[in-house]
This record gives sequence, C-alpha cells and structure tokens, in this order.
Amino acid sequence: MMLLFKPSTAHAKRSKPRPYQSFSESLLLDSIEATESFTKKWISQDHLSACSSCTLSSIFSTENRAEGRKFVDVINSLQYAIQGVTLVNPESHKLTRAHNLLSTAMKHLEKEFYRVLKSNRRNLDPESVSIRSIPSFNPRKKVSIYSNVPKSEEADIMTDLQMIADCMISSGYENECVRTYKKIRRSIIVDSLSKLGFENLSFGKIQKLDWDSMEKNIKKWLEATKIVINNLFDGERILCDHVFSTSPSVAESCFSEITLDSALTLFIFPVSVARCRKTAEKIFLTLDVYQTISNLLPRIEEIFSYDSTSAVRFQAADSLRSLGEAINYMVAEFEASIAKEASKSVIPGGGVHPLTRYVMNFVVFLADYNESLAGVLTESDLPLPEDYFGGDKSDVGETASTVTTRLGWLILVLLCKIDTKSRIYENVALSYLFLANNLHYVISKVRKSNLRVVLGDEWVANHQGKVSQYLEKYEKVAWGEVLTSLSEEERVVLEEDVAKERLKRFNEVFEEAFRKQSGWVVPDTKMREGLKDSVAKKLTYVASLFYEKYHVETWGNIVRYVPKDLGNYLSDLYLGTGRT
Repeated sequence: MMLLFKPSTAHAKRSKPRPYQSFSESLLLDSIEATESFTKKWISQDHLSACSSCTLSSIFSTENRAEGRKFVDVINSLQYAIQGVTLVNPESHKLTRAHNLLSTAMKHLEKEFYRVLKSNRRNLDPESVSIRSIPSFNPRKKVSIYSNVPKSEEADIMTDLQMIADCMISSGYENECVRTYKKIRRSIIVDSLSKLGFENLSFGKIQKLDWDSMEKNIKKWLEATKIVINNLFDGERILCDHVFSTSPSVAESCFSEITLDSALTLFIFPVSVARCRKTAEKIFLTLDVYQTISNLLPRIEEIFSYDSTSAVRFQAADSLRSLGEAINYMVAEFEASIAKEASKSVIPGGGVHPLTRYVMNFVVFLADYNESLAGVLTESDLPLPEDYFGGDKSDVGETASTVTTRLGWLILVLLCKIDTKSRIYENVALSYLFLANNLHYVISKVRKSNLRVVLGDEWVANHQGKVSQYLEKYEKVAWGEVLTSLSEEERVVLEEDVAKERLKRFNEVFEEAFRKQSGWVVPDTKMREGLKDSVAKKLTYVASLFYEKYHVETWGNIVRYVPKDLGNYLSDLYLGTGRT
C-alpha cells in the first residue's frame, strides 16, 4: 500500500500504527490526551497543593474564562468516554489512567469552584443577584424560572459556577461541590445579617429589656427583614437555582442549609415580641412587625417553597398568629384603660379633656393600620346603638366592618366617659359646652384622618348633629334668661317705668352671663366664631325689637348697650381669658 504523504519527524511517534482498539477506547484515549494537555498547562505547578486560596492564575479569571470553559468541556468529554469504555470493556487498563486523570482534574476544578465563589463575594452578593435577576416562581413545581438576566460580569460568573457544578456533579463529585458551596455562601448570609445590625436575642433577654432598648431592636428588625427577604434570601434562592439548575434536589439542599437557621431566627424574634409584657404603647410597633410579615408573606412562601424549608413558612405564619393575639389583647387593654380612667379634675372653661386628646390620637394611629387590623381584630359583636353610624354602613365596606365596629366602639367608650365627666361641672351650660367641645374635637380628628374612611361620612354627619344639639342646649341655658328679659308679646305695651325695669334687668343678666362665661373656652376657631355669631344674632334681634318699641335711646344712662354693637361686646368670649 502506497502512502500518499510522508509524516513529519515531529509526528512520527504519533503516526505509528496503534494496536487494534474499539471506537470507545479510541475516543477515551483522545479525551485523555486532551485533558492531559490542559492539566499540564494549568495544574502542573499546584495540583499537589492542598491550599484552596484564590490565586491570580485561576483558569476562570476574566481573562482566562474561555480556557476555563474549554477545560470543563474536555472533562465532560473524558467522563463520557470513561462511561463508554466501562460499558464495553470494563477491564481496560486505560480506565485506571483515565480515572486518575479525572480525579486530578476534579481536585483542581473544586479549587476553581472555591476561587470563583471566594473572589467574587461582592459580585455574588445576594442583594445584587436579586436586583439583577427577575425570578418567576411556579408554586406547583416549586422551581424557579429566570429570564432577562443581563449580560454582565456577574452573569458570566454565575454561568461559570453552573458549568463547574454540573461537571462535578455528573462526574460523581457532588459532595465536594456542595460542601464548598455551602461553606462560602452560608458565611455570606451570616455576615450580611450582622452588617444589617440584627441581633438574635433570646426571649429571656427580650423580657429584661427596657422599652427604649426594645423599641430600638424592633426597629432594627423591621429595617433588616425587608432587605433580608426581598434581597438577601431572594438572591440566594436565585443563585442556588441557577448554579444547580440541572440538579433541583441539590439546589434545594444547598438553599435550605444556607438559609434555614437564619430565616428561623428572623421569625422567632416576632414571637418573642408578642410574648412580652403587653401595654398600649407597644401596639403600634407590634402592628409594624405584623404588617411587615403580612406584606412579605407571599414572597416568603415563594422563596421558601421547598419542602425542606417549610419550617420557615410555618414560623412566619406562627409569628402572625402570636402577634395577632397580642394586638387583640392590647386593644382590649386600651379600652379597659379608658373605662377605668377616674380623674375628677375639672377642665377649666369646659375645654377638651386630655383623655379625649389621648384616645383620639391613639385611635387615629390605629386607623392607619386598618388593612392589617382587618385580619387581626376578632371581636365585632359589640352593643353599639342602632343609629351610631347614622343608619346604613354600606359606605364603609364589608372588609372593614370588624375594624369599623371596634374603632367605633373605642370612640363610644370615650364619649360615654366624657359624658360622665361633664356632670362634674356645677354649671349646666358649661357642661353642655364641655360636651360640645370634646365631641367636636373627636369629629375633627375623624375628618382629618383615615378614620373618616373607616367610620364613614354618615358617622361624621350623625355626630355633627349631636354637637349642634349640645350647642343649642348650651345657648338656651347660658343665654336664656338674657333673651327672655326683653322678650314679650308683640301686642303688649308696658308702662314706661316697667319697661325701664326690664331694660335694667337685661343689663344685669347680660353682664352676669358675660362675667360667668368670660373664662369659658371654645378651642376651635370656626366653632367659636359660629357660636358667638349665633348668640349675637339672637341678642340683637330681641334687643332691637325692644329698643324700637319703646324708643329706648331717650332713656339716658340706663341704656348701656346698643343692639347693633352687642356682637362686639361678645368678641372676647370663649377665649378663656377671664374668670369663671
């Protein structure tokens, strides 16, 4: 047989005819030679070293990435070839050489895996991964599908890790791969939580904290939790599912072991908060904790959708239950504190009682949490008057009915207490003014806050009518004698001496009424001016009729007041500047 070409000296050795071998063995030999070529170039100087530290000669560094990916391809080819020969000729001596070479390559690939993870801690920060990736969870399959991952250095790094992990797992080195991954990623999670300032406190320690310290810890938890769930744990889930995309069970195992302890610790803290000594002042931070978990719950269920992380979902749900019970207890305690308030002090001038201010400020803040309270408050069968909400509650809405009833009841308890306190006043007119001032303050707080949405416009209109009734009764008692001193039937004409006595009586009772009320107060400007205008109009009307009927202007010094100027005389009333 004639050769068509003459082999070169350099390839003379390779050109010698090989002994007969199967196609599988030939493929294995080619794979061995290709792998050895890479190992001589990249492993020869450090393959015996046990050090796992990052080096500048990483085959997966930015400048060498193409070589690294070729290396993985070569190892995959070697593994495939080994499997082929094992099937047809398990006694082949080439298998020993191939397995030894594969072991050497795997040890180096394990180092590279460590190097990539270690040297790219910042690029693989979970928060950064979460922001750059767009996860879409399928709750039925409990897997993640990611799209729109940007072409960036971070994306290349994630691809490198995925290739290495696939190669190691398929080659039987899953334990080594997973061990390295868990070690580094768990330390990143722990460090991240520490940097966020979250401190894991036992229930015993929490119980011993004063309120200021407790408040600081809760606020730290609130700030940390949103970041931890939306970024830290979400990013870690994304990375695990991406790196181990071909091995869902490995992804689940890694994510569970990396995050489980930290996540459980995060949601055990709210349970400790719920079990602390409960006072009304703690309810709003407790609601903040409840609202935070409630808002994050869909994300928690998505991120921790694995069976192995179900404890996190259960712990989050248990936290909500415990917090809900605590909130109900604190609302009940707050109601009891209103009913038990027993101060006997009289508010000067019939002004707004401190209890009214305190309770309404509290209830206004509660109304800001109406959506959370709708899922928390359990007591709605309360003996409210049938017309308490002005009749129809349809404008309030079904979902808020429990919150509406509960907050409405708290205000009713307050109003009943204010009614009791009004009886402390010896002057009946002042007691009505006190009631009007306090109810008007309640209504103004409702109008200017979310309480208006919770209670409805009918409630406002209904109670505004009661303010008008209180003011009418006040005017009748406070100014009734003044008005009747000049009132008479139109047909009746008094003798001049009698008429003059009536005018003197008017002067006396007017001055006495003014003196008594000079220290009374109406804090609200609009209500104050409206009340003065109403009184002035009534006084001006009866005085004008009397003055015109008897030509009073000719009576000399007994005429102290001109009807049209009576409104000016009242200008200083209801400012609380005089003495009662």
